[in-house]
Amino acid sequence: MKNAEISQRKTQTIARGVGMTTQVYADRAENSEIWDVEGRRYIDFSSGIAVVNTGHRHPRVIEAVKAQLDRFTHTCHQVVPYESYVRLGERLNAIAPMKGDKRTVFVTTGAEAVENAIKIARNATGRQAVIAFAGGFHGRTFMGMALTGKVQPYKAGFGAMPGDVFHAPFPVPLHGVTVADALAALDRLFKADVDPARVAAIIIEPVQGEGGFYEVPRDFMTALRKICDQHGMLLIADEVQTGFARTGRMFAMDHHDVAPDLMTMAKSLAGGFPLAAVTGRAELMDAPNPGGLGGTYGGSPIGIAAAHAVLDIIEDENLCDRANQLGARLKQRLESLRDDVPEIADIRGPGFMNAVEFNDAKTRMPSAEFTNAVRLKALEKGLILLTCGVHGNVIRFLAPITIQDEVMTEALDILEASIRDVRAE
Repeated sequence: MKNAEISQRKTQTIARGVGMTTQVYADRAENSEIWDVEGRRYIDFSSGIAVVNTGHRHPRVIEAVKAQLDRFTHTCHQVVPYESYVRLGERLNAIAPMKGDKRTVFVTTGAEAVENAIKIARNATGRQAVIAFAGGFHGRTFMGMALTGKVQPYKAGFGAMPGDVFHAPFPVPLHGVTVADALAALDRLFKADVDPARVAAIIIEPVQGEGGFYEVPRDFMTALRKICDQHGMLLIADEVQTGFARTGRMFAMDHHDVAPDLMTMAKSLAGGFPLAAVTGRAELMDAPNPGGLGGTYGGSPIGIAAAHAVLDIIEDENLCDRANQLGARLKQRLESLRDDVPEIADIRGPGFMNAVEFNDAKTRMPSAEFTNAVRLKALEKGLILLTCGVHGNVIRFLAPITIQDEVMTEALDILEASIRDVRAE
């Protein structure tokens, strides 16, 4: 079986709207490595977009899932509930960065978690409007698209978005938007477009994912908390991509001195199995009536079992510390290239949620061409990379936090060689 043959079948079978970064068709995977159907090995620096922070097929995750398969696979928690769902809720409530009594609901995808967070915020506050940020990504459902601050490819051609969603600039000093600029824009929004008394919530990624791995400045997050408190709004942290040790803390909000009211989680929560959650202050989470939250597959017992294993692995293998160590190695290697690669505009990211941004060496304008060339060159050499950013000029690094030291060294060598090769062409 050949990748090209499957790709041709895909073109004739699967909707064109399902975009694909590579034409590498997976056959098997283990920790930080993937083998395709032709037997070629790749180092995975994508982790299924931050889904397998604990690595592909971590033995403890597989063991937990197998044990659950031997008991039952589905009952619908809303019909015949199970204790593991309740216990995982207890564990998330204990570690979520809010104070006081908390509640959790489990769903299936990150977009679904975001949708439910908005539902809860509107129900609890009696307000409708929501503020999100340019460059943010919150999913491909209609509310997710409305919140997402990027038209191509997410909104284009899909018609009118749900109303009462407003966007404000995200502070990225590298691109000329300071914290003061972003706060001033919020003030103008309240004066020109929406009464703050109508705003249910402000939703923000503590580190923008698809938007370019820009971290929220600490003083901006503090200011958002103050604005929310002043006007009776809720602060929603979208931790779908940032959660579960990726940033060197359990959650990215742990890097801030303020807490959100609601928080969305998904991706690496269950180590490769579909599971998402919303956790928040009890009085908010309990606002919707019974039946207002949930879903047939929400809180799948398979995903719940995997998530328990993931939380154990993060603690037992000290993955928060490991993320900081790996991120430091990656950024150090990239920094060593600055003198020889003037295309490098920025190197950033907390923990092991890192990125390098490329500009054209002459114009100093964002260079998607150079960035994509590095990605393709690395793929030729056996390293899977992802790009992101509003300008398409950022490579984001999301390797499993469990990556072996020797594989990490090999990956860094491939990355450096790929950048130098593209620079020399």
